[in-house]
Amino acid sequence: MVKIIIYTGLSLSFDEAKEILDNHDDVEVIYKKPIKRGDLGLAIKEHPDIIGIIDGVFHQNSAVAHREILKAIDEGITVVGSSSMGALRASELDTLGMKGIGYVYEQYATGKVTSDDDVAVMLDSETLEQLSEPLINMEYTFTKAVKENIITEDEKNELLSIAKSTFYPKRNYAQTLNSSKLDDDTKNRLVTFIRFCEDIKKEDAKSLIRYITRVIE
Repeated sequence: MVKIIIYTGLSLSFDEAKEILDNHDDVEVIYKKPIKRGDLGLAIKEHPDIIGIIDGVFHQNSAVAHREILKAIDEGITVVGSSSMGALRASELDTLGMKGIGYVYEQYATGKVTSDDDVAVMLDSETLEQLSEPLINMEYTFTKAVKENIITEDEKNELLSIAKSTFYPKRNYAQTLNSSKLDDDTKNRLVTFIRFCEDIKKEDAKSLIRYITRVIE
């Protein structure tokens, strides 16, 4: 029996995660809310084979510490990270045994992104509803919008400047666009583009779970 613990719920809901990887005869999968400091010590006592870290808290509680992850690795547990806290910690510990997955991890690992503010969001701690937009999603979306000729490079830079100067719990597309100098036609086209653009944190979370699925096959 392979036991897997995955911390998610924000970037990817439990139900969405279970569509990719759920319990079956030889696999037990336990989905937990975003990780906080101290959670890994309890998780180790459950003797998992694999731990996937997608979401974690930044400001509501103390963030998961590097030493907690290293202890899990020392115990022989495979630790994989993506999307949010998982991507951040993986970029810091990938030379020490933690596996990073996806676009957000690559952004941190290459130094293109350095601040945890880029993945921070405001959430409802009970429902895990996302109440703000992560900066890394916005940058990804606006960059794609430039490639699709929806906005110019200068317009992208203005939008990102507004988003970066906004405290993360209040950061969202509507506020950013309304504070910009974009004309109404451009705003409308951009809103439509945003509506159909992929959520890169969610896509990275799915990639992590698919990776684990391949590992246990």
